[in-house]
Amino acid sequence: MSIKNDRWIRRMAEEHGMIEPFEPSMVREANGEKIVSYGTSSYGYDIRCADEFRVFTNINSTIVDPKHFDPQSFVEVSGKGYCVIPPNSFALARTVEYFRIPRQVLTVCLGKSTYARCGIIVNVTPFEPEWEGYVTLEFSNTTPLPAKIYAGEGCAQVLFFESDEMCETSYKDRGGKYQGQVGVTLPKI
Repeated sequence: MSIKNDRWIRRMAEEHGMIEPFEPSMVREANGEKIVSYGTSSYGYDIRCADEFRVFTNINSTIVDPKHFDPQSFVEVSGKGYCVIPPNSFALARTVEYFRIPRQVLTVCLGKSTYARCGIIVNVTPFEPEWEGYVTLEFSNTTPLPAKIYAGEGCAQVLFFESDEMCETSYKDRGGKYQGQVGVTLPKI
């Protein structure tokens, strides 16, 4: 299994629709202003956060239970170009990009250092073979202050690993519960 480079990422995105919309180079500026970069890097793809957020709130004083998650634990925020996460809380978002992962590929996604250096941790699980959809992102604000996340800008980097052998059963084969997700998707059992 080896990590895939920028040429492979471009080819898979442009010829096979692996990433849509796709940015073939690294974008560091928009409308004359510096932004958190996104696009193709040497050995990865920096994804963007869409302007669709769900911010966790404890107003209902409920228990956070992944088997019985209460959707009322979130407040929807969109259309502002950013999201403010309360101290010691988190928000869910989704990517601008839609992914179609090839059967012989597994990805690992890591948060960008710009956010990590501010105490904002981005968590994303691996994209499994033949998974497709918009990625649900989790931003944890580990600081005692409100934290700002920017829509349309980079937030995490996806690394692509191609196996030497085809898997026996893909995410699609087993009917994965997050297959084809289109928005911010809450926990499912």
